[in-house]
Amino acid sequence: MRRRDKEIIDRALIDIILEAAVVCRIALCEDDRPYIVPMNFAYWDGYLFLHSAGEGKKIDILKKNQNLCFEVDTECEPVPADKPCDWSMKYYSVIGFGRAVLVEGIEEKKKGLDVIVEKYSGKPYTHYTEEMLDRLVVIKVEIENITGKMSKG
Repeated sequence: MRRRDKEIIDRALIDIILEAAVVCRIALCEDDRPYIVPMNFAYWDGYLFLHSAGEGKKIDILKKNQNLCFEVDTECEPVPADKPCDWSMKYYSVIGFGRAVLVEGIEEKKKGLDVIVEKYSGKPYTHYTEEMLDRLVVIKVEIENITGKMSKG
């Protein structure tokens, strides 16, 4: 990291950012071409959990290349100044690299969906139908490397 003065070294703060962020952007690579997509997600037990339809571009890419990069941010706010080039930004962000695993087991799939649903709704969901579970994919990201950065403007 170039700006060590902005680096977050406290893993607890990185975890807080991961839990507070609303959107996770995942970056994938197909045939040397980048592909990035914003996703709903949850951070639980040291893993990211994402859900997706069972087919589509990101699933096609992940079946060929499980490596990904992810980014989340919170509390983003521009800090104005008199001159446009002196503006700044307040933020907390986390960037990481990991390996995506398409969850196979029904119980682990339900657990992944549970943490995502509870993150956004504040309550668990227990009425998963077999048809719903068959058409959805839960992606579990095994985090290999992670860094945090913040700016107070």
